Amino acid sequence: MVLLKHALNSAIDRFIAAHVGSPRLNAELLLMFTLGCDRAYLYAHPEHPLTSEEQSRYAEAIAQRARGVPAQYITGHQEFWGMDFIVSPAVLIPRPETEHVIETVLRLSNGGRALSPGAGLRIADVGTGSGCIALALARELLNAEIDATDISAPALEIARANAARHQLERRVHFYETDLLAGLDPQAYDFVVSNPPYVGASEEDQVQLEVRKFEPRNAVFAGPTGLEMIARLVPQARVALKSGGWLVMEISGSVAGGVEQLLASWADMHITNDLQGIPRVAFVRNS
Repeated sequence: MVLLKHALNSAIDRFIAAHVGSPRLNAELLLMFTLGCDRAYLYAHPEHPLTSEEQSRYAEAIAQRARGVPAQYITGHQEFWGMDFIVSPAVLIPRPETEHVIETVLRLSNGGRALSPGAGLRIADVGTGSGCIALALARELLNAEIDATDISAPALEIARANAARHQLERRVHFYETDLLAGLDPQAYDFVVSNPPYVGASEEDQVQLEVRKFEPRNAVFAGPTGLEMIARLVPQARVALKSGGWLVMEISGSVAGGVEQLLASWADMHITNDLQGIPRVAFVRNS
């Protein structure tokens, strides 16, 4: 008989030996996933005996995490903006720093009012992945209609599933296309994106589990990291209404290049995340 506390401690030891970060947190998360319980249950029932099926499932989850598979791909879930999102290796795992994109759009949207009086707010989310940006904005901006694009059909399956789970499928429409291809010109109040912005020269600086398990085309843009942004910027200018905003997640390594790409736009700003790293670039279409 294997008790909960023994299984948990064994997993922590395994993760320490495998150099998995936050070993206790990971061990608890995977045990909660295995048992379908919350953390309070783990602490309240250390003597709970695991069934053979639970032991087998927990052992498999531990083995995957020890190999470097992100916990989110094992459990199939990740929290973002207070919402639970389905994730798989087909999509980038939503991260807390991307919430700065949501904050920026909410600040610029003037209470969710569109630029054209009497019209609903229109937003295009480019490279939607799991749909986290589009769906978080749809939840906050109740009068917004959002078109979300991705070049990956498997990613769009995940995004559509997330829209259905959060009952937002009527206001968020998904399109399999490259960036903004096929979308209406001069139609959007906002174009938002978390594009790939890591350059090939930075690959060694990216976490191993990101390099090995997350979709490369959602992380790496090309030699410099600016390739996708350089394609998106002129397309956004066509898609946006006059006075509309382009809002993008970036990193410190591409901030200088992004400034140059946006030099001809109005009201250019780059804001930092909580660690002081340039994280969001936003500009207004003149």
